[in-house]
Amino acid sequence: MIEDLGRRAKAASRALATASTAQKDAALAEAADLLSQRAGELVDANAADVAAAEASGVTATVVDRLRLTGARVEAMASGLRQVAALPDPVGEVVEGWTRPNGLLIEKVRVPLGVVAIIYENRPNVTSDAFGLCLKSGNTAFLRGSSGAIRSNIAIAGVLREGLAKAGLPEDALVLVEDTSREVAVGFMRLRAYVDCLIPRGGPSLIASVLEHATVPYVIDGDGNCHVYVDASADLERALAIVVNAKTQRPSVCNAAESLVVHAAVAAPFLPEAAAALEGVELVGDERARAIVGADRMGAATDDDYGREFLDLKLSVAVVDDLDGAIAHVNRYGSGHTEAICTRDLDSARRFAREVDAAAVMVNASTRFTDGEQFGFGAEIGISTQKLHARGPMGLRELTTVKYVVTGDGQIRL
Repeated sequence: MIEDLGRRAKAASRALATASTAQKDAALAEAADLLSQRAGELVDANAADVAAAEASGVTATVVDRLRLTGARVEAMASGLRQVAALPDPVGEVVEGWTRPNGLLIEKVRVPLGVVAIIYENRPNVTSDAFGLCLKSGNTAFLRGSSGAIRSNIAIAGVLREGLAKAGLPEDALVLVEDTSREVAVGFMRLRAYVDCLIPRGGPSLIASVLEHATVPYVIDGDGNCHVYVDASADLERALAIVVNAKTQRPSVCNAAESLVVHAAVAAPFLPEAAAALEGVELVGDERARAIVGADRMGAATDDDYGREFLDLKLSVAVVDDLDGAIAHVNRYGSGHTEAICTRDLDSARRFAREVDAAAVMVNASTRFTDGEQFGFGAEIGISTQKLHARGPMGLRELTTVKYVVTGDGQIRL
């Protein structure tokens, strides 16, 4: 079955590679309208997934990632419309030059082909991935989790209908409905059909990809994000940033998981932060606990500092200087997003230059590392590796290049 789905996805990718921008935008508009019109049906399908998740005893954050509401479905539709409004990267001439022998060499953007995405309980990914893949001329070959299968089937059905209405092949979106582990492993090994695999999930999914995948992949890794409050920080603004980064939506990868504070401002800042982070479990080092109190802050372990909690929990460390902050972040960070709160331009520049991360925020919340917030319309994932893409992956990151060389009868001597 998985081989057959791969063949269908590859066949559709060839048609999409030559589709016009107008055709792709029309399909996105049709799909967006259908999502809005069918929101009730999608929420009903999702309710069955949510009920099953709650019955199985999963955490509230997992349920939050899974849940669809009318507003979230409308956000999915809005995302497709935003993608339709973006420039089409396909055919863009990245650069061009003429050689002394008269050859014109152009570097041109082209689709990857079949982009496979394997993801966990996030049904909105079905729509986001479809939109970005379609606009960049790629087939979206999707394998979601068993926990969201009813939601994914319903969403994919609506999106495929939008494709048909616009005259594009329905198989521009292919959903794998068998959620067994065996099929997932087979999905990762479809070298004849898959051009790029993007896993979106937790450590167990990433480990499975690293063990089993034989297709090229881009890792959408953990988000162990830090906020560092420097000695020169505006503490009122820093407090708002920390609270937003941790609590605005704690179940997502760009939520802050660790707070690092310069010793010079730890005494005034940490008690206020502990009070503002009501409901957040705090764990910290000895200096942080001495300031806040052991009754409010537990003792942090190395595992706490290196963990993506995806929950209302935050590790805290006090450092002596900027060097200590950079060292702490680089030791425990996952390469996703790191933030500094400072009024010192040199400190901001050093932090941005020396911290190893896909995104660095200066006086802003980590929650802004997001395709929509960056103006990409949506994102297919946030890459924490360095090849071929890093950070939020939008349309351009879903293309590759080919060299088109135009001559006038030249031969090599």
